[in-house]
Amino acid sequence: MDSQPPSIELAPELEFPAEEREKGFWKKLKRGLRMTHTEMIEKISAAVEGRKTVDEETLEFLEEILISSDIGVEAALELVDTLRRDTRPQEAVDVLKLRERLVDEVALMLLDAPRPVVAGDGPTVTLVVGVNGVGKTTSIAKLAFRERERGAKVLLAAADTFRAAAIEQLQKWGGRLGVDVVAQGQGADPAAVVFDAIQAARARGSNRIFVDTAGRLHNKDNLMNELAKIDRVIEREAAGWQRRTLLVLDATTGQNALSQAQGFADVARVDAVLLAKLDGTAKGGMAVAVARELRLPVLYLGVGEGMEDLVEFHPREFASALLG
Repeated sequence: MDSQPPSIELAPELEFPAEEREKGFWKKLKRGLRMTHTEMIEKISAAVEGRKTVDEETLEFLEEILISSDIGVEAALELVDTLRRDTRPQEAVDVLKLRERLVDEVALMLLDAPRPVVAGDGPTVTLVVGVNGVGKTTSIAKLAFRERERGAKVLLAAADTFRAAAIEQLQKWGGRLGVDVVAQGQGADPAAVVFDAIQAARARGSNRIFVDTAGRLHNKDNLMNELAKIDRVIEREAAGWQRRTLLVLDATTGQNALSQAQGFADVARVDAVLLAKLDGTAKGGMAVAVARELRLPVLYLGVGEGMEDLVEFHPREFASALLG
């Protein structure tokens, strides 16, 4: 009897919450992945057009398509090897079935990454790292908006004191959102800013602190020392609080974002990734590459320019929006 690869049954906590569907998050996710989805589906259809069976040449075409979508070489090779292993000899071409298999395998691949560190009910300090230009400050504003809408009291810390523009930008976002911003002048000690932010949070009853940090990846020693000093301040002044480091990557930069992620992982603890600017490019496969090649969980996707255009990452739904 012919056997088919089983569909994935996910634990309830890994499914896309119904309330988020109702708020339009599914629609936003599909919009953010539209170009990637369209390009991949067109290429997959072209790869099998006129073919009667899923032969080796077809699989090689699929491998090229997956690699070109920035899904990552390692992930692409593994996906095609799985298809090769599960395909029966002389199996007839069925594009929909092929896509369903890819959805299942991509979801499994994403679920295999470490589970992300998600803030609970207690006070949380989130260090937000990333090179200049990836959309870090805007992503912090979206995170602040999201937490504020959920009833948290948010405070922002302008610890990127290397650039006056970074401080001013964060202050502008704080003003627009009605969120307090703790800042000092350009050149101030970033750890001192974080110290002030923790004291301010205690005094004002804030339970979410988002810390904007410098993105000088080209000077790794300075960045490593700076982040280590901030960590010591958090450990001393916010003992018992949750603490996580969120790396912002620009999805439009493709493989260059992978290099940046590896660079940050080399000098600092990174707990999860926020993939920004997933709103008009064909680089959606980046999330798979980050999870598979760097073993970093993706926590959020930036799928538009609005403050509400930040969605939580759910592996199965992402795979469906990408290839389903």
